[in-house]
Amino acid sequence: MPHTPRPRTRRVKVAILASAVSVCLVAASAPAPAVPLGIGDRLFPYLGNPGYDVASYDLAFIYPGTNSKPLTAVTTINAQAKGRLDRINLDFAHGTVRSVDVNGKPASFTGAGEDLVVTPETPVSRGTPMRITVRHTSDPVSAKDQDGGWVRTEDGLVMANQADAGHLVFPCNDHPSDKAIFTIHVTAPDGYTAVANGRPAGVDREGRSTTWTYRTEHPMATELAQVSIGRSSVLHRTGPRGLPVRDVVPTKDRKRLEPWLAKTPDQIAWMERRVGPYPFETYGLLVAQAQTGFELETQTLSLFERELFTRSTNPKWYVESIMVHELSHQWFGDSVSPRTWSDLWLNEGHATWYEALYAEETAHRPMEPRMKEAYEASDSWRATGGPPAAPLAPEPGQKISIFRPSVYDGAALALYALRQEIGRPVFERLERAWVALHQDGTASTADFEQLASALSGRDLSRFFKAWLYGEKTPPMPGHPDWKSRQAPK
Repeated sequence: MPHTPRPRTRRVKVAILASAVSVCLVAASAPAPAVPLGIGDRLFPYLGNPGYDVASYDLAFIYPGTNSKPLTAVTTINAQAKGRLDRINLDFAHGTVRSVDVNGKPASFTGAGEDLVVTPETPVSRGTPMRITVRHTSDPVSAKDQDGGWVRTEDGLVMANQADAGHLVFPCNDHPSDKAIFTIHVTAPDGYTAVANGRPAGVDREGRSTTWTYRTEHPMATELAQVSIGRSSVLHRTGPRGLPVRDVVPTKDRKRLEPWLAKTPDQIAWMERRVGPYPFETYGLLVAQAQTGFELETQTLSLFERELFTRSTNPKWYVESIMVHELSHQWFGDSVSPRTWSDLWLNEGHATWYEALYAEETAHRPMEPRMKEAYEASDSWRATGGPPAAPLAPEPGQKISIFRPSVYDGAALALYALRQEIGRPVFERLERAWVALHQDGTASTADFEQLASALSGRDLSRFFKAWLYGEKTPPMPGHPDWKSRQAPK
């Protein structure tokens, strides 16, 4: 049966333009010169910051009752210096900084590119814990030629920070290689409900406003942070092994969405049978009244566009497979995060794999025709976007353009080839071992190759070099008749 073309959802991401937006500084100065730094990521050289490891973030936002005005915010970062730090670079590019303290003492600060450069009163010594407190605003209105971070909905706000937009919301070390525990406080006027990653850690009502506090029990990358503020209902149910499942939906749509939301516990159980226990403390869907063009695997609370569930032309099997795509990211991408953005295929390839496998097993949508179709297009994808593990740099002015077909169906095709090469039993052991070995951490393509070789008892370096880095798609094991269409010149 030929594969039915699917509507573009998460594969069409909001464009986040590369032009730097300076942080607005109030009554501050710092010794010159201050320069933007980065950890040297091949795709985002200035993302992240060297010199320290973040242990935790404490974020406090005050929502003014409208999504067209800045939120008042305080970001507190607990970190440890890896070397002597005369200056501390944070990623932050869309707000007004009012003050910065380092270990309780006022620090000077300035902007450099998309960095907030902080000069503490005295240098921070190697191995020293440091507590950085930044009082700032967080602007939900995108600057000119800039999107990402806050997403304005019909009734409030949600976050979409992938791949590099966390620093449009709060000061941070905005790279998935530096994961941390998050505590998030949101204060909003009566009539609004706020929900964030993790589990509830307190509700305080004062006057005509309420402050909600949430805390993660597992480390999280900044790109996976989520805050929902809206006229919402929080619906509760129980998943496998007593897992708390909570969904956040527009109150007016709760009955209409319930049939979809009720599917989540069985979907979690389906994933657990394939890769092992769900890796976090809770899960659920955040359904937003926004035209985003994508869904997003924010940790413990995946973001979905309302229209995915209400558009009558979406087949039932397709909607469910997209739900599983984002769910599977909780293992692949969230619990096991990419060491660099070139390792993105490990996230999206696996999510696409389980999306396709779920459709095959529950909706009679065979995987093989889909993989054959991907094989035919693979050379073209490699030509326009790079091979799965070496994606081309973002297009000028479109940082999010790393999310190309090569890291979705092209990467799932490589996983299919791997299963063909090493056999289904070894492949399934590999999948379970991968998420268990690297839970709550980061991992690279080289790590995946090493584990696959160890479990199969074979040196798979040539296989991975060809499938993940080759300009042309290698022959498919077991399908010598499969042909790739001519790539465009």
